[in-house]
Amino acid sequence: MDYKNETLDELKRIRQIQESLLSGQKEALKLQHEQFEMAKTQFDRAEKLNDRAEKIQDTSAKIMATARKALIVLLPVIFFLLIYLSWLIFR
Repeated sequence: MDYKNETLDELKRIRQIQESLLSGQKEALKLQHEQFEMAKTQFDRAEKLNDRAEKIQDTSAKIMATARKALIVLLPVIFFLLIYLSWLIFR
């Protein structure tokens, strides 16, 4: 009889330990889920920032292309006007 009581006591202790381990695992899973949600939010935010940066870079590239085209047109005009002004001054 005594042997059966000891076995039952041991089994109860094992069950208590397993329950405490299970509750610890539940807590760990809860924390992991929270961290996953936080990482997902940060990833979404970073993705939005990258999209915005791409749009800004595209706009900047368009502005630079327009400025180069304008410079190709304006530089000869300015050069011609300087020559004409010099000709008027020294005539």
